[in-house]
Amino acid sequence: MSLSGNLKTVSFPDILQLLATGKKSGVLEIKTSTRQKEVAFKNGNIVYASSVNSSEDLLGQMLLNRGKLSKKDLERAITLHKQTGRQLGTTLIDMNLFEKHEIGECLKLQIEEIVYNLFSWKDAEFYFHEGMTPKNAPFLIDLSTMNVIMEGTRRIDEWLEIQKVIPPDDVLLAISRSPKTKAEEITVSIDEFSLLSLINGERTLPDLINLSSMGEFVTCRALYRLIVNNLVEVVGRREDKSGESEDEEEVILSIIFNLYNSSLYRIRVLFEEILGEENTRLSVFVAGYRGGLMNYFPGVDPTSDMVPSFEKFLTAVRALPAPVRLQALLRDLDTLLADTLQFCFDVLGHGAFRAGLSAVKQEISSPLAVRRELVKRYGIEDNFFKAIKRADKVVKQVRG
Repeated sequence: MSLSGNLKTVSFPDILQLLATGKKSGVLEIKTSTRQKEVAFKNGNIVYASSVNSSEDLLGQMLLNRGKLSKKDLERAITLHKQTGRQLGTTLIDMNLFEKHEIGECLKLQIEEIVYNLFSWKDAEFYFHEGMTPKNAPFLIDLSTMNVIMEGTRRIDEWLEIQKVIPPDDVLLAISRSPKTKAEEITVSIDEFSLLSLINGERTLPDLINLSSMGEFVTCRALYRLIVNNLVEVVGRREDKSGESEDEEEVILSIIFNLYNSSLYRIRVLFEEILGEENTRLSVFVAGYRGGLMNYFPGVDPTSDMVPSFEKFLTAVRALPAPVRLQALLRDLDTLLADTLQFCFDVLGHGAFRAGLSAVKQEISSPLAVRRELVKRYGIEDNFFKAIKRADKVVKQVRG
């Protein structure tokens, strides 16, 4: 089976489904200029995954971060691992530091995190090496690929809601002294209880992720529920010792520039997949919206040379009166995105429209994760979802 290409045209979930339904065995290699991951399959199920060219041993770092292994023991284990050529997990077992099932559980979590992380990749080359077996795999697991697809897709939608609530990375978190709840008893899940034991008023979200044994997504989901239920509160900020200042307006305009261009590109890809690259219907439609600042949002491949200059866009925006420039830009982008999504429904149908909604929703996850507080303060997230909801409402009315 020859399977290769770029995630811009074939999504990671689609690749998983092809390999699962075909009951394929081999190794899927996915890489960008800076990152590379491999996922191994046997009879269509996932049996192993790894991050290639990592600067540190992932298993050792995971155990160290979570307080399950001392730095001294890790250094000893790494030395033995290099001398004997045996896998680090096997070496830790030989040293009587861990039982086999403990290492197996950590490796399973590590593999799941690697695979679920790939659901957020949108631009990377991939190649499936049929018949190849994973190299240096200390343990093989057996994950149902179809279950992984469902869980990964669910996580994408849930992640959008989680990121609306969880705080910026520099915020210190503590258990609420006076929880605002009407109930006499408070019920928490095991995940939430485990996370509460790590929250002490001196740790940030990245600290909790590193210390938690649950992985990034489950940790963030548990924190989301604790915050929503008023059990955890913000108690301060970790000081920024860099001393550097930034132009907030330039940062937020850069986010807007990339966010909407990428969203419009996702819709264009849908049209090309269904109607072919020679189709001009979308180009003709969006041409009617070109003018002023909208000329800087052609919806082309973000990695191509055809993307307009952000520096020229920044100069054009700043030519507008300061009190209204952001409001005017977002108003026009709201109209452009909503109307383009509705046009997607008119031409391609409801299934493609839903796919378009899902694709553009994923674009907000990156700026939310990196500059969550700034995005909220300037209302970028609210405006973005307002455009999506507007299109969805119109489509629902049309369909009855």
